[in-house]
Amino acid sequence: MAVSNVFYAPGKHRAAKVNDLFAAIARRYDLLNDLQSFGLHRHWKRQVVALADLRPGQRALDACCGTGDIALALSQQGAEVTGLDFSRAMLEIAETRRLKNTQSATANPKFIQGDAQQLPFPDNAFDAVTVGYGLRNLAGWETGLHEMLRVAKPGGRLVVLDFGKPPNAVWRAIYFTHLKMTVPLLGWLFCGNADAYAYILESLKHYPAQEGVAAKMRELNLSNVRVLNLLGGAMAINYGEKPK
Repeated sequence: MAVSNVFYAPGKHRAAKVNDLFAAIARRYDLLNDLQSFGLHRHWKRQVVALADLRPGQRALDACCGTGDIALALSQQGAEVTGLDFSRAMLEIAETRRLKNTQSATANPKFIQGDAQQLPFPDNAFDAVTVGYGLRNLAGWETGLHEMLRVAKPGGRLVVLDFGKPPNAVWRAIYFTHLKMTVPLLGWLFCGNADAYAYILESLKHYPAQEGVAAKMRELNLSNVRVLNLLGGAMAINYGEKPK
């Protein structure tokens, strides 16, 4: 499949290109999320937190944590949370948000720089592992999912939120047109960079989306695997549990 976006590169160059992308958009990332989703991403992330089903004293990892909104929400459940991302620019914003978070007097969540394909944690370390809009950006999304499973405790919850591929062909065509035309325009108007947001559709073309992630979860023998389609599958949450 031909690649037509300056921020998308398959194989060994993928990480560097994605790092360039997030360095370019970090300052406006949260604003653009609100604009392109009409604020709905906040509701979807609350669903991720609910599915993580954390209790006080438990441990959670939010991989590809970006500016930290999911990690911060998880920490409000009383869990000990680590947010991991390889983009220093995004982590700086996440840490600024943490310091402004009056509900937490301690360094929770803790934000660290790292690779979601080589998580720096031992096996069976977390009660829940989440990722929001990150699995699609990895050079090897399957490796990332396998790493999430490795560091989850037996019975731990894996929750993945990302752009989806609607099963209805008409709605999929309308949605992809939105990603091709409207979203890059917003990127140009508010971030000065249309390519950074045209990247979403390009990366989605190369990603199996919700059904592919669900199939991989079943292949890895996760239990209670399910797909929650949002907006007719334009967004989706994948859920599974590590066998006890």
